[in-house]
Amino acid sequence: MPEYPEVAAHAERLSTLFGGHSFERFSAINFAVLKTAVPSPDDVAGATLVAFTTRGKLLIADFGRYSFVIHLMQGGRLKPDEKQSAKPRGGLGRWHFDDGSALLLTEAGSQRKAGTWVIEGDPQHQPPLDHLGPDADDLDVDQLRVLLATDNKRLHGVLRDQRRIAGLGRRLSNEICHRAKLSPFAAVGKFDDAQVCRLHAAIESCIAESLEFERGRDEMSSAAERPGAVHHHAGEPCPDCDDVVRAVEYNAYTVNYCAKCQTGGRVLADNTTSKFLK
Repeated sequence: MPEYPEVAAHAERLSTLFGGHSFERFSAINFAVLKTAVPSPDDVAGATLVAFTTRGKLLIADFGRYSFVIHLMQGGRLKPDEKQSAKPRGGLGRWHFDDGSALLLTEAGSQRKAGTWVIEGDPQHQPPLDHLGPDADDLDVDQLRVLLATDNKRLHGVLRDQRRIAGLGRRLSNEICHRAKLSPFAAVGKFDDAQVCRLHAAIESCIAESLEFERGRDEMSSAAERPGAVHHHAGEPCPDCDDVVRAVEYNAYTVNYCAKCQTGGRVLADNTTSKFLK
């Protein structure tokens, strides 16, 4: 799933291409794409796109009084639609503008979970954004210290929990844990100040590097193209030492780590019932 750096850089590209354009209409290609009934997309007709912004992993098309909040989910993409064909491959919905241009929301696969909400007023305090924790790129070290002190869950899970920290996913969680030299299964409530500071620095640097990479592209990267030290590199040498990158496999995701850098050399058993390093 695209994480904050991917959607933030894409929001900048879309703002450059479509900012200042007047919205004409929205076409639902798949009935499930529209997640709200009121207000209607028709209520936005004639409004000018101020800009695309982000909240966590979601895109926000700001039309002033109204906004479209767009969740790409795992395989969604929002791209300029030059062909505007009647039945685009994977097509979910299309935004039409008064100059004849359009944006197309597509989703690879068959799940069709990507979609859009039409919001009147401030979208930050309404679904689907109202449950999100602070954006990862906005957290200062003091806020992070307080956030961790009130929890005792494992680090990797806390980083991925959008209600605690918004914008991070599987890849960045793996990379941040490795950059901070912390076990992905360490209990965050036990972190000392040095560990909190290392974690905060790792969050900042991993986001900044990913954002720089995305800004150098003409379109959003695929998962396989995104750089990283450990994510999806199981069996390869750790770039920071002579150990091998290892994996703990779950049904929906994989935790990658370096035992020498992160767990004091302890190799974590690859199943969900193991007693992990605390």
